[in-house]
Amino acid sequence: MSETRTKSRNAPIGPSPFRVEAEALPREKFSDPELTAKGEQRASVPLTRLETLWFNTGTLCNLACATCYIESSPTNDALVYLGAADAARFLDEAETMGTREIGFTGGEPFMNPQFLAMLEDTLGRGFDALVLSNAMKPMRRHEAALLALKERFGDKLTIRVSLDHHTQEGHEGERGPNSWVPGLDGLKWLSANGFSIAVAGRLLPGEGMEAAREGYARLFAAESIRIDALDPLRMVLFPEMDASKDIAEITTECWGILGKSPAEIMCATSRMVVHRKGEPGPRVAACTLIPYDDGFDMGATLEEASGAIALNHPHCARFCVLGGASCSA
Repeated sequence: MSETRTKSRNAPIGPSPFRVEAEALPREKFSDPELTAKGEQRASVPLTRLETLWFNTGTLCNLACATCYIESSPTNDALVYLGAADAARFLDEAETMGTREIGFTGGEPFMNPQFLAMLEDTLGRGFDALVLSNAMKPMRRHEAALLALKERFGDKLTIRVSLDHHTQEGHEGERGPNSWVPGLDGLKWLSANGFSIAVAGRLLPGEGMEAAREGYARLFAAESIRIDALDPLRMVLFPEMDASKDIAEITTECWGILGKSPAEIMCATSRMVVHRKGEPGPRVAACTLIPYDDGFDMGATLEEASGAIALNHPHCARFCVLGGASCSA
């Protein structure tokens, strides 16, 4: 991320407190979809079933975080607002594929003027809906509509709030000043009104998983937030991502070495719809993490996007395989 762009986005001063500490990624790594830099066969992941379909509602956001992997900000519209009619077309297709869950991410989904129409359409069709939000002003403007959806659909709607750390210092070090209190207040409003909620957090360098969960547990207890910090579905702690830092490439031999199966990896069960600026319509990306890379563009329909994914990106290794993470609920 350039210094100029960081300043223009009014991002937090200084580096992210969650930054990845590693050497620079060698240029020869992740350059060939079939072979690693060492000439070994690169691992790939077939789509076993489309369990989760993600919609990126657009990259515009009310915040300018220090290390947003998708570079969301108040000015970045590299992914333009997704329209409700386009979303409906993909929902039609998902209904024929046994999809259970529809996820919404951004940017901040509640900034998209057609988001609530998409959300209501999703829930009305019987899908589970997972919305990723910072729970700040864009969401709070729609309290009445959210309460109405909760009344109709109950726990079919889950809102996962990004609270990067259990301390104000850690959270605002990433998301900027004056982001802690509004985000926490939004989370408390969701909890007090009985929504199905979750929190997504992160680990500071050297902070263990147990210590982080204990920190969130203390916070939730002090603020009367109805989340069990020990439940990995309700308190999600994500590994860090930085495509510029060195990480091992994943070969076909790694499955046996790591004791993992391709079926456990996020792209085995999910895809994401994006509308890139300048393109005539939405396209399907392999996953939520890599929306801009042409090598992970899967086509214009879900059927076209049902092929295998070569794990040819640092995020594939650091987040999914070695980090064991998934964005879905």
